[in-house]
Amino acid sequence: MRVIDVIDGELQITERSVPNYSETEVLIKVFAAGVNRADVMQRKGLYPPPKGASDILGLEVSGLVIAIGSNVSNIKIGDKVCALLTGGGYAEYCTATADLCLPIPQNLDFIQAASLPETFFTVWSNIFNLAQIKPQESLFVHGGSSGIGITAIQLAKAFDINVFITAGSQEKCDFCLQLGADAAINYQEQDFVSEIQRLTNSQGVDVILDMVGGDYFARNLKCMAYDARLVQIATQNGYRAELNILPIMLKRLTVTGSTLRDRDLSFKRNIAEQIIQQVWPLIEQGTITPVIDKTFSLENVRQAHQLMESSLHKGKIILTLN
Repeated sequence: MRVIDVIDGELQITERSVPNYSETEVLIKVFAAGVNRADVMQRKGLYPPPKGASDILGLEVSGLVIAIGSNVSNIKIGDKVCALLTGGGYAEYCTATADLCLPIPQNLDFIQAASLPETFFTVWSNIFNLAQIKPQESLFVHGGSSGIGITAIQLAKAFDINVFITAGSQEKCDFCLQLGADAAINYQEQDFVSEIQRLTNSQGVDVILDMVGGDYFARNLKCMAYDARLVQIATQNGYRAELNILPIMLKRLTVTGSTLRDRDLSFKRNIAEQIIQQVWPLIEQGTITPVIDKTFSLENVRQAHQLMESSLHKGKIILTLN
């Protein structure tokens, strides 16, 4: 099978054997694979795969199940699925844990379905489970036009949550407003701290989902309401920040964070079950719609990574195969 390998920091098409699957896994013929910032980090040597995971890039795919393990009972050969992976997605075939394979919503194609697993697992587990956001509360998302941001906007609005976002251009801000965000802040031209204070009548927001880190950390604390929660899921501006403990104490703030890729199977299985029960019906009703910025063939994977690194995209970037 054809795969994308990282050779001396460059993405190249090579040949490998079709992977073997265990008794709890399925073998998928991949039709589409999501491109994520984690893939770019792994290519650069900054995000190694967990122990036992494939060294091939790719954390989410959609495709056709062509073989199943002896202990798999919830999936059959011929099923159309999208799957969350720990690696291996940039290939014509991949293995996936059966419990992390989700049925493709009836109204979606393979390309749309490949955009779902990584962002929906991430947003649901962090905003709804970890931060315990509730209807009528407010959510502040940095990077509203990213795959994570677009998912967060749509999910939050579906559950009656007020959403504020930052984005790096007026075009991206307008795009997020069209998706349903209640307010969009152009961080290139506006100070998001003062804007959040203005938008909330100096009350602050209840939950912040941040992928930036660095100097955003201290500024995020100034945006938080009493009993608010900050969830850190990436550190694009660096992982070091100066911490003033006093506002955390005075406002009873919760500062937390997580990564998804190295979590155990029971955690991911629980999230998968919640997503199927509570989110998939919203997708099939059209309440939530996948947003694809651009697709690239496997041969053009370098251009896909260049677009990801440029941050010019609005929505997901997808590789198409087979």
